[in-house]
Amino acid sequence: MASKSLLLLVLFVSVASLVAEAQLGGLLGLIRVSGTVFCTANGNMGTKGTVTPVFANAQVQIQCGASKQVVSSSTTDSNGVFSILLDPITSLLSSLLSDCNLVVATPLSTCDASLPVGGILQSPLRFLGKSLQGLLSILNIVPGGFSFLPSLG
Repeated sequence: MASKSLLLLVLFVSVASLVAEAQLGGLLGLIRVSGTVFCTANGNMGTKGTVTPVFANAQVQIQCGASKQVVSSSTTDSNGVFSILLDPITSLLSSLLSDCNLVVATPLSTCDASLPVGGILQSPLRFLGKSLQGLLSILNIVPGGFSFLPSLG
């Protein structure tokens, strides 16, 4: 009988611990979407070690759903790097990964006049992993790989 009580106590403490961690994860956590946009026809780094120019001052958006609602946006820095922080209470990881895309709204011709004026760069989102910064839990998401989508007009 004592072993059953001990087993129930261990089970209760384990479940309570998981619930507390889930609740604190929402309060003490963030979702970070970050990466680098390159000034190429597909927004990705060149191959075989070639020097690839970056796309500075490009507007990067997270667009979700069929309506392509902009959830958040950022501008790349002089190194083509962007970072977007999201609150996990309002942004569920599963829906971000399945229903959202990263879109570079600034025309490619802005960084190189020989690239297309119309169209956008778009990338699915990919979960990279979880990191800790002090008590803060951060879920890291990166572009899954940009592709160029020409204008439909």
